[in-house]
Amino acid sequence: MKYLPLLNACINLTCTILLLVGLVLILKKKKDQHRKVMWTTFGLSVAFLVSYLIYHYAAGDVHFIGTGMVRPIYYFILVSHIILATAIVPLVLITLTRAYKGNYARHKKIARWTWPIWFYVTITGVIVFLMLAASGSYQAAGM
Repeated sequence: MKYLPLLNACINLTCTILLLVGLVLILKKKKDQHRKVMWTTFGLSVAFLVSYLIYHYAAGDVHFIGTGMVRPIYYFILVSHIILATAIVPLVLITLTRAYKGNYARHKKIARWTWPIWFYVTITGVIVFLMLAASGSYQAAGM
C-alpha cells in the first residue's frame, strides 16, 4: 500500500496533462481525438478514485506535519481540493453524457465549468501529495 500515494499522484498528473491535451485538441477542432483523450482521462480518473479509496480504507488518514506558513497554505489547497473533487463527479458525468448523446451545444456549455474545475482538482491532488511527501508526513505515518 506504500506505493499508492505516488501512483495516485502520477495518475492525477497524467490526467492534468491529458486535460490540457484535450483542451488543445478541441480548440483545434479535432473532435474525434478530443473525445478519445477525454474518455481516457475519465477512465484514469475512475482508476484514481478506486486506488484512492483502497489506500485510505487500508492506511487511514495521513496528517500533515508541516509547520509555519506552509501549514495554512496546505490546508487551503486541501479543503478547496476536497470540495471541488466532490463537485466534479456529477459535473464530469453530465458533461460526458451530453457529449455521448451528441448534445454538443449543452456539452460545451457545461464543459466550460467542468474543465477548469477538473483541471484544478487534478493539479491540486499532485500538489497535496508533494506537500505531504516534502513535509515528511508519509514517513511520520509509517509509510
